[in-house]
Amino acid sequence: MSTRTVDKTKNFFALGLMYWMYNRPLDQSIRFIQEKFGTKDPQIAEANLRVLKAGYNYGDTTEIFTTRYEVKPAKLPPGRYRSIMGNVATALGLVAASQKSGLPLFLGSYPITPASDILHELSRLKEFGVKTFQAEDEIAAICAAIGASYAGSLAATSTSGPGLALKTEAIGLAIMLELPLVILDVQRGGPSTGLPTKTEQADLLQAVHGRNGEAPLCVIAPATPAECFQMAYEAARLAVKYMTPVICLTDGYLANGSEPWRIPRADDLPDIPVKFATDPATFQPYARDEQTLARPWAIPGTPGLEHRIGGLEKEHLTGNISYDSENHDFMIRMRQAKIDRIAQDIPPTVVEGESKGDLLVVAWGSTYGSVKSAVTSARVRGLSVSHLHLRHLNPFPADLGGILKRFKHFLVPEINNGQLIQLLRSKYLIDARGFNRIKGLPLRSEEVEAEIDQILGGANA
Repeated sequence: MSTRTVDKTKNFFALGLMYWMYNRPLDQSIRFIQEKFGTKDPQIAEANLRVLKAGYNYGDTTEIFTTRYEVKPAKLPPGRYRSIMGNVATALGLVAASQKSGLPLFLGSYPITPASDILHELSRLKEFGVKTFQAEDEIAAICAAIGASYAGSLAATSTSGPGLALKTEAIGLAIMLELPLVILDVQRGGPSTGLPTKTEQADLLQAVHGRNGEAPLCVIAPATPAECFQMAYEAARLAVKYMTPVICLTDGYLANGSEPWRIPRADDLPDIPVKFATDPATFQPYARDEQTLARPWAIPGTPGLEHRIGGLEKEHLTGNISYDSENHDFMIRMRQAKIDRIAQDIPPTVVEGESKGDLLVVAWGSTYGSVKSAVTSARVRGLSVSHLHLRHLNPFPADLGGILKRFKHFLVPEINNGQLIQLLRSKYLIDARGFNRIKGLPLRSEEVEAEIDQILGGANA
């Protein structure tokens, strides 16, 4: 037996000891050893099994540690689960939306850390009618996606912060054309090339405001790796229903993190109805749906539905180029009103904890786990604190203002220098306090809890 093999065998002793410390059964590692070594070298398999059990028995007989731990099974709803990473979940969410809507999926992308795995994952799913295009740059990628949307596909583009900046003018074009487009921004440390492999939440203001002119669009964000599926699906649903680009903000922590994901039944996913314009007699390119204010989706080449496209301002109803000042004012307000209408599609906001009290912690994105743990720990100690985690960032949920009025103080933890807090202060005029760390790392729950203690300690003094 080589020295290297002996060293690896010693690792199984430590593993067995850890199994004893955390009250875990050995079954999984026993199966692993048997499958890996059993047929190749039975002697190695037997040696590793003995060492594994020796480590467990050593802890049991010597009681080397005075404390043992037990992690009880999580209480999860019944269903079929798998472990999933955020980028994989995002890709599958787009595929599910494509299948549900009946639209072919097209992804135009340029490789960039940490978003590249979305392109890699979708490129393996051609059997679902997925088309992936690796462009020569970020601008070509989004422009190809806009072309695919114009042609009647469910179109998406994936990137990170620097790429989103390059896509800005084309996003404005998609807003002017009022075409559905899913824009996936897997945030990383910036500015410029910044910290490509580290996480950050600093693209929020770029997503909401980062375009020339009045160019509103919808912005949403998942809270966990598994939620990346749900929110990618939601981005596609909203984009098609409201004929608008939608930015879905994930980040490096979510993209490369993993968790158990309950695989949904296709019948349980929300419908994504698609209605293409077909009647030349009634077709007007910039007419509006009464409920959503979305314009018709006309497939190029359909007889009688020819209309003008491009980045110049459109005339109401006809879509012709217009320099009329009153029309420009009208169309800007109409595009904003359409985004505002998305609030009617946002489900009621959930407050974790009491619905009113001394302190409300408002957060978004990948800070969910840290903030939830901090608030839960503070509540166990009797503090009056609740947690509201936003998934819809533009527009905000319609009931958010009413919820904020029921609390005295507000804490907004973010992995940026204070971006959500600016939006909340501007819209709701609340005196919120920020907690900001920009180290390329997730927030620590004990830091958030200490900030909660400081606020409530000062409030109760």
